[in-house]
Parts: sequence; C-alpha cells; structure tokens
Amino acid sequence: MAVDYAVIVVYLAGMLAMGWWGMRRARSKSDFLVAGRRLGPAMYSGTMAAIVLGGASTIGGVGLGYQYGLSGAWMVFTIGLGLLALSLFFSARIARLKVYTVSEMLDLRYGGRAGVISGVVMWAYTLMLAVTSTIAYATIFDVLFDMNRTVAIILGGAIVLAYSTLGGMWSITLTDMVQFVVKTIGVLLLLLPIAVVKAGGFSAMKAELPTSYFDPLGVGGETIFTYVLIYTFGMLIGQDIWQRVFTARGDRVARIGGTVAGTYCLLYAIAGAVIGTAAKVMYPKLPTPDDAFATIVKDELPIGVRGLVLAAALAAVMSTSSGALIACATVANNDIWARLKGAFGRAPEPAGGGAGGDEVRGNRVFILIMGVVVIGVAIALNNVVEALTVAYNLLVGGLLVPILGGLLWKRGTVQGALAAVVVGGLAVIGLMAGYDILANEPVYYGLLASLAAYLVVSLATRPTDAAVLAAWRERLAGRGAPEDRPAEAGTEPHTAGTPADTAGTPADTAGTPG
Repeated sequence: MAVDYAVIVVYLAGMLAMGWWGMRRARSKSDFLVAGRRLGPAMYSGTMAAIVLGGASTIGGVGLGYQYGLSGAWMVFTIGLGLLALSLFFSARIARLKVYTVSEMLDLRYGGRAGVISGVVMWAYTLMLAVTSTIAYATIFDVLFDMNRTVAIILGGAIVLAYSTLGGMWSITLTDMVQFVVKTIGVLLLLLPIAVVKAGGFSAMKAELPTSYFDPLGVGGETIFTYVLIYTFGMLIGQDIWQRVFTARGDRVARIGGTVAGTYCLLYAIAGAVIGTAAKVMYPKLPTPDDAFATIVKDELPIGVRGLVLAAALAAVMSTSSGALIACATVANNDIWARLKGAFGRAPEPAGGGAGGDEVRGNRVFILIMGVVVIGVAIALNNVVEALTVAYNLLVGGLLVPILGGLLWKRGTVQGALAAVVVGGLAVIGLMAGYDILANEPVYYGLLASLAAYLVVSLATRPTDAAVLAAWRERLAGRGAPEDRPAEAGTEPHTAGTPADTAGTPADTAGTPG
C-alpha cells in the first residue's frame, strides 16, 4: 500500500499547490468568484464535468449498478441530460447576464425584490450539498488509512477549504481540471475495463445475474421520473452550476463546452453502472451497495493503480465539495449579508465591496467561514441521503418555477415569483413531514403548487414595469452589463447604470470576456 499512499499524498499536495498558484491570479471579485469570465472550451468542459460528477455520481453510481444493474445509470444519466439542456437552451443567456448569483438574476428580471427569499433557499441547498460531499471523505479515507470518521472529515474538508480560500474560482478551476483528468483515467480507462475482465466479461455477467440487471428500465419508471425532476431540473437552476456557466468566455464556450461536459456525464453514468454490475458478479453479498466501489478497488486492482483510482474517487468528492463551498459563500455574501447590511442602514458597497483587494478579501473570509460551518455540520450529521434529498426538494420545489418562468415568460411578476418560492417551499416541507423525507410525493406536489401560485399571482398582479423588462432584455442580449475589471488604486469602481442594477441588489463589477 506504500505506493498507493504515495500517489494519494502527491495528489493532495498538488491540490494545495494549485490553490497557491490560483491565489496569484485572483486579483478582483470577478477573478475570485467566476475566474474572470475567461475560460475557454477545454477548461470550461473539464471544470463543468468535475463539478457535477461528485462522490454520489462515482461511489453512488457504482452502488446503484450493484443494486439494479445497467439501469442504475439513470441517476447520473439524468444529471448529464440536465447539463445538456442547460447548455443548449439556457447557458448563453445566463452567461450574458454577467451576474454572480441566481438571486441576482431574479432581481434583474423581476425588479429587485425577488432575490431575498430565494437567496436563503439557495444558500441552504449549497450548504447541504457541500456538507454531504464533505462527509464522503470519511468513506474514502477509511479505505485508505482506516481513519476515524471525524478526523477524515476534518482532513478532507481542510484541504478543500485551503485551496478554495486561497484562490477562489481560479484555484477551483485548476484543481478541477486535474480532478477531471484523474477521474477519466482512474474510472473510465482503468477501473471499467479491469472490473469487466475480472467479472469474466459481459457473457459471464449475463449468465450469472438475473435478466433484470440488463433491463434499461429495471430501476422503475417512477424512480426515473423522480430523478428527472430532482437532478435534471436541479442542473438548470443550482447556484453551483450557474457559477460555472458565469466563468465561460462567451456564448459559444458555454454552449459547446457544456454540451461536451454533458455528453461526458452520460458516458460516466454507463461506466459506473457497468462497474457496479461487474462487482455484483464478484461480490454478490456485500453489506450495502455503496461498498461495491471500495471493495472492488481494494481487492482487485494492482498496487499503484489502486492508489490512482482511489485518487479518482477523492477527486470526484473534492470537485463537488469545492464547487458547492464557493457557491455557498457567494450566496451568503452577495445575497444575504449584503441585504442585511442594507436593511440595517448600511448601504451595500459598490461593485461588491470597493477596491479589488478588499473584494477578494471579503469573499475569502466568507469561504473560510462557510467552510468551517460545513465541516462542523458534516461531523454532526448522520443521514446524508436525507439531508441531500431535503436540499434538492427545496431547490426544485421552491426555485425552479420562478427561475425558468423568468427566462421564458415575460408576464411573470415579482409577486408571482415570491409566491412560487414561498408556496413551493412550504408545500415541500409540509409534504416531507406528512409522507416521508425520501418519498417522491413532496417534490411532485410541491412543484405543482409552486407553478399554480406563480401563474395565478402573476396574472392577478400588475405586469412587471416596462423599464425593468427593457433592462432585462438588454442584459440578455449582452448589453448594459457592468464591466469586470480589478479596481485600480485611487479610482472609483465601476457601477452599473441600468434600472435593474440599482433595484435592491449590490452593484457588481464584471470583467470583459477576454
């Protein structure tokens, strides 16, 4: 195992080195939060694939393959479908808005009052996403070093917190590219063929397992439908995903790069299910399906390769964890803290906080605070699946309708958006209490309640002000957005001048797509 340990240690040291290097590039708010909006197709594709394919997609995807066979691919497959839909139909418009958070988009679209509640909901979602990703370190470090759960969470969380705090999105982008390469080599090029060969090939797998393991719909139609609602639609509206869209250099990068990443997710989904199916042949009586990944890696892979594949699992967890952490901190700073300062009579600072260094320091502090909170909650929390289900149910049930409605329906109003968030969120919470947290009904009925509230209240209230809609259309067309540039010493930061920019949101500075 010494060689495997060396591979892991080198990988972790590399992540910290990337964080240090990224710190030198993060000179403005735009650099720190959205990598200066300068990513080209290759880096954009890699970092987008890395953020959506986390520990649940890797360890959980193999576990679903172990439990259901090839149809176990559907969870990760629907993630890929959501990313494809986002990239083909929405990413160009989202990138042209030149904002930092989903709530800022809602403020622009509805006139400056819709983002308050949505910011709290989005913050809760990103927090729980970061927490559940952080908990996964315990599983991986247990396999590697037989480490205590709390120590494993602190170690893994501290490494992600360190490189994320140092360089923000630049550090996360650089580490995600490394993680993307490691996952591709470790899971697709090494573990997949080795697992199939060790199981005796596809003919032996078909002979050993029930036919249901090779039924594309074996996991069940209702389960697939729920995956679509939660994961496909979740990809369309999550702050962690949108923040990666904001890093694109332009429309074409967002569309093509996202399409490549979505296609990669589809392949990754199938690979995980096949690996899990092969593990079922080799280890038919594992205690839990999620043990399949660790067992096959530990028992079947040669020295060195085993370390690389475990590094791939660690990469999957770290990419999701770091993306969720910076998203959580961005929402906390821009959508919650800035509004609280305004509510208590302290005007929001222009351009996100003054000079470039002050902007970066402020956001760095929020990442540090949120990272400590995430590690603390991860240590205290036991049921990961329930926590993640609550987060996604609230996200989809409360925010899907006002976000997509704002992008697609000009008659939607701020009152309708707020009603959709409140009614959908409360319906989801009440239904989870009445049925069960893991039941499918809460997200079904919560989404319907949100849609009904949005339509009825929007039609019953005055249309959105024409000036707000005009400013919104200008931003969608790529005009009227503030520039992202580091504030120079002795100069005033640039502030936006459109009605939507001054309607209750902190003004943002934004960088020109280079």
